[in-house]
Amino acid sequence: MTLLTKQELIDAPDIVTEEVYVPQWGGSVLVRTMTELQRGKILAALYEQRANGQVLRLQELQLRFCGCSIVDESGKRMFSDQELAILGKKSAAAIQVIFEVVARLNGLSNEQVEELSKNSDETPSDDSPSD
Repeated sequence: MTLLTKQELIDAPDIVTEEVYVPQWGGSVLVRTMTELQRGKILAALYEQRANGQVLRLQELQLRFCGCSIVDESGKRMFSDQELAILGKKSAAAIQVIFEVVARLNGLSNEQVEELSKNSDETPSDDSPSD
């Protein structure tokens, strides 16, 4: 096995783009891997949200990751963080198709997804009655 030099590591093309067919939309979208800084920023925000006692729903996790990973042909994000609500109005099945690829490409394990999307026992849900 050949050891990489620092420059070879820096120059290695490790950002991958994959075309994902979304049957619900009758077409494909491009999904790319995030950088570690992008992925880490999302995960840190989600963990902080949980630590602050806020309920985190799987939907929010999926939308954040999909929004950061869906790109146009030039590799530019199609949806900004402020536009995630647009994706939230699309078919859950379609978003799931994309999220499964996003999770695989970005090394997001099923265990991480489950842990992040668990509702805290101390935090009431939106539909629980208030005093």
